[in-house]
Amino acid sequence: MKTKCPKCNGIGSVVVDYKECDACGGTGYEDDAFDIGNHFKGVNSKARDKFDLGGEEDIPCEACNGKGQVEVYEDCAYCHGTGQVNVCRDCGKLLDEKYDICHECGEKRKAEKAKHDEYEAKRNAARDVYVLDEICNMRDVDRDKLYRGKITRIEKYGAFVSLNNNVWGLMRGDVSDYHVGEHIVVFVTSIKSREGKIDFAPAYVEEYNLKTLTKSIPRTLIGQLEEKKGRMVRIDGKVQQIQQTSGPTIFIISDESGTTEIAAFDKAGERSYPEIELEDAVQVIGEVNEHSGKTQIESSSMVKLDAESTKQLNKLIDDALNAKAKPQDVDFLVKSDVLNRLKPKMYEAAQRIRRAILDGRTILLRHHNDADGICSGVAMEKAIVPLIQKENPSNDAEYYYFKRSPSKAPFYELEDVVKDLSFALEDQERHGQKLPLIVLLDNGSTEEDIVALMQAKIYDIEVVVIDHHSPGELLTTIEEDGEIYGATVAVDEYVDCHVNPYLVGGDSQLTAGCLATEVAHIINPEVKRLIQHLPGVAALGDRAECGEVYQYLKLAAQKGFTQEHLSKIAECVDFEAYFLRFMNGRGIMDTILAVDNLDKHKKMIDALYREYQKRIDTQLKAALPNIKRTQLENGIYFNLLDVEKFAHKFTFPAPGKTCGFVHDHVIKELGEDEPIVTLGHGPDFGVFRATDAVNEQYGFNVNEIVTKMIEKVPQAGVDGGGHECAGSIKYIEGLGDEVLYKVVEEIQSLSKK
Repeated sequence: MKTKCPKCNGIGSVVVDYKECDACGGTGYEDDAFDIGNHFKGVNSKARDKFDLGGEEDIPCEACNGKGQVEVYEDCAYCHGTGQVNVCRDCGKLLDEKYDICHECGEKRKAEKAKHDEYEAKRNAARDVYVLDEICNMRDVDRDKLYRGKITRIEKYGAFVSLNNNVWGLMRGDVSDYHVGEHIVVFVTSIKSREGKIDFAPAYVEEYNLKTLTKSIPRTLIGQLEEKKGRMVRIDGKVQQIQQTSGPTIFIISDESGTTEIAAFDKAGERSYPEIELEDAVQVIGEVNEHSGKTQIESSSMVKLDAESTKQLNKLIDDALNAKAKPQDVDFLVKSDVLNRLKPKMYEAAQRIRRAILDGRTILLRHHNDADGICSGVAMEKAIVPLIQKENPSNDAEYYYFKRSPSKAPFYELEDVVKDLSFALEDQERHGQKLPLIVLLDNGSTEEDIVALMQAKIYDIEVVVIDHHSPGELLTTIEEDGEIYGATVAVDEYVDCHVNPYLVGGDSQLTAGCLATEVAHIINPEVKRLIQHLPGVAALGDRAECGEVYQYLKLAAQKGFTQEHLSKIAECVDFEAYFLRFMNGRGIMDTILAVDNLDKHKKMIDALYREYQKRIDTQLKAALPNIKRTQLENGIYFNLLDVEKFAHKFTFPAPGKTCGFVHDHVIKELGEDEPIVTLGHGPDFGVFRATDAVNEQYGFNVNEIVTKMIEKVPQAGVDGGGHECAGSIKYIEGLGDEVLYKVVEEIQSLSKK
């Protein structure tokens, strides 16, 4: 800042000496005298004398003002002759020209500005306003904080304000501008703890940050809730399902110890906590009570956990559920080298199914609609449903989390997967359910299954396959001492776990019903006695013969089931399945298979078996006279039947079964050791049945015949497959004769080994 030089007072020069005045010669006066009297005429003599106005007076020198000396100047050294200096605005300290304030004052100004800015920021910043959670009480209220409450009642003397269900008080003064239900920000003016009273006053804040004041209470595991009935608890868990009822919203929450229901209510039929979604990690605070015989928590608050807490909780739950899902090490029901080699895969399948139950995922079970497939499904059902009921608090959990559906085809076809995906996605949207675990029994292994499985995997749905159909070419194998201990096939790219005897050097004689019963026993060992006869039914229904089958028959005999009775059960299952079509027939099949309603089992078998025999006799009377029999040049007995023309339609038995019964009749005549092939055909399909002898002696394989027909008659749209000695083929009706001719030609070309 520029100011006058203090040394020269802004003149720019200073006196350094004095010299004699040249104008007056040092006298201080001018040479001429000044006669005063001439200038005061008319003044009386007394005045003249008194003031000496009559004589002459000397005149002071104008140059030196009568001093006789004049000053000698030179430029002021302090301001360099400018008359101005640059000083600090605050303290006046001399500064260089380029500065306006000194360093010390600059630092002081910065500190003062920062202090002022901090004050202004505090003055203008949004205040923190707290909302009490439902378990806070009067002891948690602080006089230094602002709170948001709701006006619940208005009187002449003030308004009653509730901070939560436990804390409320009176806001005194003029409340004419307020109304009931209005939210208001208040501060505490007094707390009378002994009387349980709090006084409030309105806090006039335009902007504020709303925060929840949460009372810290220790975490309770869901598995310990039974001991906490009637008490307020806190649980941390993952949202497994959200169900909106006509009343409260029901959240299914699980942690590492179990699963429970959380009931949250705002308005009837209105979604509570809409920000909470499936799979969110949440903290729930509420009171433990009982509803419909099940432990439930009535929620007071539910909030999402932060990222770090979510990560820790997920790991805790995942580790605990993996340990809980790991099945017990149990012995197989029979002794078998094939089962021993399949053991790792079977235990993996069991663990995946157990983990899905613990995760709250639906088990969607698909099986072939014959005796083998139905035995597979029922065995699994009896193992899985009790675990679902145990792990899930809902009374109807088994209907939400387990679905068993039969498939008409011996593979997972598009018609099946479209239904399954449609229902799964709808359940996810409407009921908040997770996408299911699909378990395929007695189908799922062949290349025909791939198209449907591809659709399921698009939605990242986990798939477990337990099957005994030939999966086709083994792409890779793991061998030891000439035995296959593991292999991969084409379908493995689309399934998560694949159990099939072909993958360890076995064959189709160890049926899906046997494999599924063993896996069911691993999943839930408590059902061993209940289901141990089902492999015998499955094996007889599929005409399987191997060492394991004979052991399963002995196992069934321990429960009093003879082989003859097991065969009747298998035949009755097939008979009833025809009429059930796409229904699972849970209660009926339980009775037929003697896993429930045992008092009705014998009556049901007797009634069904009589009708079964009657219908077969009727069908055979129409079919047998019309069989075209011939012994081919290579020695194979070949039987051809047009089931479209010479069999009853739209009734039991269906074309496939009719072909089987005709084949059995021929075997009784010729003997089962003979190479016999029976082909029942319609306009656009064919059904094969063959004896083991033709497979062993000639290498007959339905799957290979289908493959060759695809090559030889590509325009016929050939498709099909099955087991080596039992399967089907499909083709275009217009080329049916050509396909059948090529089939016969191919069978005739087989040579004896």
